[in-house]
Amino acid sequence: MPGCFILGPIRMARLYSRKKGKSGSTKPLSKANPSWLRYDEKEVEQLVLKLSKQGFTKSQIGLMLRDTYGIPSVSNILKKKIGKVLEENKVVHALPEDMLALIRKEISLMKHFESNKKDMSAKRGLRLTESKINRLVKYYKKKGTLDKAWKYDRDKAKLLIS
Repeated sequence: MPGCFILGPIRMARLYSRKKGKSGSTKPLSKANPSWLRYDEKEVEQLVLKLSKQGFTKSQIGLMLRDTYGIPSVSNILKKKIGKVLEENKVVHALPEDMLALIRKEISLMKHFESNKKDMSAKRGLRLTESKINRLVKYYKKKGTLDKAWKYDRDKAKLLIS
């Protein structure tokens, strides 16, 4: 048919920039552990707990295990994710990692905006970040991760992070 075209794989769009999403990395097709892997289940679990006690987040732990220790996928070895390992050993943080990152971003934007009152793009970024935080709060309340009475407050956020 003239004028028709075939669409490629549909990707998620960026939230506020009217652009297409960034491509992400793909997991290996094989679920089997590689032959060169020298860590067993107990050692990997101990490494996860050790890195968590040093103050690393779940994503940072995964990156450290991949880059430093050569462990390509924790979930292939342990048959559970890093978050589940931390939950079982009661090393879970009060707030989810993605929300903490957004709160840190908002605090840094607030500091910037206090010294640069006329920076309107920073003001817009502050509003967008706060709306992202509020959407995450709504999601985590529905999921049961946060209490129903928990409310985000900018002033208390500084104390929460520090």
